[in-house]
Amino acid sequence: MTFKKVDEDMNILFLTLSKMEDIRQRGIYTDLVRELSSRGVNVYIVSPRQKRENLPTELSKEGNIKVLKVKTGNITATKSFIEKGISTLMIEYQYLKAIKDNFKDIKFDMIMYSTPPITFNKIIKYYKKHHNSKTYLILKDIFPQNAVDIGLMKKDGILYNMFRKKEISLYNNSDFIGCMSYGNLDYILQHNNYVTKNKLEIFPNAIEPIEKKQKTSKDKQILDKYKIPEDTTLFVYGGNLGKPQGIDFVIKIVDEFYKVENGHLLIVGSGTEFNKINTHIENSKPLGVSIFERLPKEEYDKLIGCADVGLIFLDYRFTIPNFPSRLTSYMENSLPILAATDKNTDIKDVLLESKSGLWCESTDENKFIKHAQKLSSEKELRENMGLSGRKYLEDNYDIRKTVDILLNHLLEGDAQNV
Repeated sequence: MTFKKVDEDMNILFLTLSKMEDIRQRGIYTDLVRELSSRGVNVYIVSPRQKRENLPTELSKEGNIKVLKVKTGNITATKSFIEKGISTLMIEYQYLKAIKDNFKDIKFDMIMYSTPPITFNKIIKYYKKHHNSKTYLILKDIFPQNAVDIGLMKKDGILYNMFRKKEISLYNNSDFIGCMSYGNLDYILQHNNYVTKNKLEIFPNAIEPIEKKQKTSKDKQILDKYKIPEDTTLFVYGGNLGKPQGIDFVIKIVDEFYKVENGHLLIVGSGTEFNKINTHIENSKPLGVSIFERLPKEEYDKLIGCADVGLIFLDYRFTIPNFPSRLTSYMENSLPILAATDKNTDIKDVLLESKSGLWCESTDENKFIKHAQKLSSEKELRENMGLSGRKYLEDNYDIRKTVDILLNHLLEGDAQNV
């Protein structure tokens, strides 16, 4: 398969809240940046260094990738919604100043930015006006409605109205909006009648897939280290443990997991709700359940290599169609997926279409446990679902294909047909 390349100097400015200390690490944004770089694009990344890290603003370079790490307030894993809000509002001023200071002689052909946050409007407008830059929004988060759904913000309150105006401005200032799924795309059209359909396209969570591994046996050494029995069916949840995950439901699953014969539940993550679930596990000491807040990436990857099932949790109250990037990690490792989410996400449709997993609403712990029992007892089913998921990833979530979407706009300026 032939992919597009850039023959002349072209510059993309990428604004993100993701930590970009090492662009060689694997992830949806680092993989995207490296692939753009390999096609000849000069990529200028702006990412945060949060206050708690106590590090200065710093510019680093690797080939045709420059990473500007800007000192900001604390914007993730904060216990104070007020602190997070103020830091988020300040970030566009901090970013714009740092960009002007460090990239003042660079003309940007495209400004690319992901949500969260929705507060990059001043930067986007500045470069549209002064550089005639194309603007591309990678929509990973529909805010402020997601905060309303889970009770973090009041609909039509002062905060909501302020952020909603910024959201509308962001969509208006974006030449193109890349949506994770058709559910996302349809939601934007239905709830924002000022957005034209030709501005929207599918830009899925995508990665550079690692070589397909043939799993023969589990790594006994890493399992022993974390006291996980080698002969169990290992169910793994890895990722954020916050309000969006619906932690009360996860706690119900923890309490009921003893019913999954030969199953072991491993939870690895951090976030605002970690202490709640960790305290519950420490007090109730459920059978066949382990939890860790943070693990070295190398060791987490080894545990994923031992996993038999990947788990996804989302709060049942969401009206917006979230689409967790965790899905690609599980598919990459040929893991069947068990997802408990709201009814509105179309992740359930992807699991059905790809034949890669099972789904239930995150109010039905009995159905979840029945699905877990089925997956625990049927090895052939797990293997077939895992292989189907891996093929679906290669066909639909390969970063090389999504980079072609960007280069189509960069080189031709033609909107993609939805």
